[in-house]
Amino acid sequence: MTPVLAALIVSLHRDELGGADAMHAVDQRIYFCKSRDGARIAYAMNGSGPPLLWVQHWVHHLELDVGNPIWRPWLELLSRRHTLIRFDWRGCGLSDRSGVTFSIESYLSDLEAVAAAAAGNRFALFGMAGAGAGIAMKFAVLHPDRVERLVLQESQTHGRLASGPSQASVSEAEARLKVIELGWPNETPAYGQFFTALHIPDAPAAYEQAYNDLLRQVTCPANGVQLLKTFWEADYSQVVPQVRCPTLVLHSRQDSIIPFDEGRKVAALIPEARFVPIDSRNHLLRTNHVVFADAAGAINETVSRNHEMGAWTRPADRGVLPHATSNAHSALTTTASRR
Repeated sequence: MTPVLAALIVSLHRDELGGADAMHAVDQRIYFCKSRDGARIAYAMNGSGPPLLWVQHWVHHLELDVGNPIWRPWLELLSRRHTLIRFDWRGCGLSDRSGVTFSIESYLSDLEAVAAAAAGNRFALFGMAGAGAGIAMKFAVLHPDRVERLVLQESQTHGRLASGPSQASVSEAEARLKVIELGWPNETPAYGQFFTALHIPDAPAAYEQAYNDLLRQVTCPANGVQLLKTFWEADYSQVVPQVRCPTLVLHSRQDSIIPFDEGRKVAALIPEARFVPIDSRNHLLRTNHVVFADAAGAINETVSRNHEMGAWTRPADRGVLPHATSNAHSALTTTASRR
């Protein structure tokens, strides 16, 4: 690990704990583009340098992430040397929440729209978690000339309900969806603890509260259920072997959401992919966890090679418009600071 990266990890740790480093602002501009079916997708840009397009885990919100202890350190890490581009999933955050279709092909179209609007001709692509990694792989296969390097975290060859699931798997999935449907609107601690325990079992109290609060602000229960159904029914087994760009695959050894063996399979199927097992139980890696340095170092090494692709021009600034605008590529400037 380089001294610069080591210093950054220390800074991120202090940031999570609310130390002095947490006082500086994360500046981002939020834009809107239209997906193929007309859905308006909100995306944000911050940092400077070559473009890095991040398909974030779906439980996030462009505006709220900058003050959230789970996501803010990730924003600082990924935008330190790059122009970071990320978006709210359809049905979530600032993207259209009603009247939208939920399907893997729709999510892929959303990614294509954001890439066309903001990412330039070539860029590094980071797909996080099952669906995020899945559509990132599909994009890389369909647009091999655009993806310079690919990072996949907690990826899989198929969702839990694809490829002939057992009755036990179906029953477990139905039970989880019912818990989400009934527990999402409630503010009882038990529901937040259940969902957090699945995704971040080693979470301290601050993480648990932050994740619990974020869940209810990201979307509604009906959208959450529809998203998860499409995620769990997705099959990427025919896509994975077709990936041809330099790829890094990271996976937590004891992930309870997506088994470690799924990440191992993905890495084995992609020619010359680098596989980095992470000694963690967390589906969402904690940036103040001791093993995060390994993940951060591997990610930084992979995407930093993206500098080799040369100069890149940021899209022209656009006028500030309200969230509800129907114009594609409209912008909203936001600055947020943690106190």
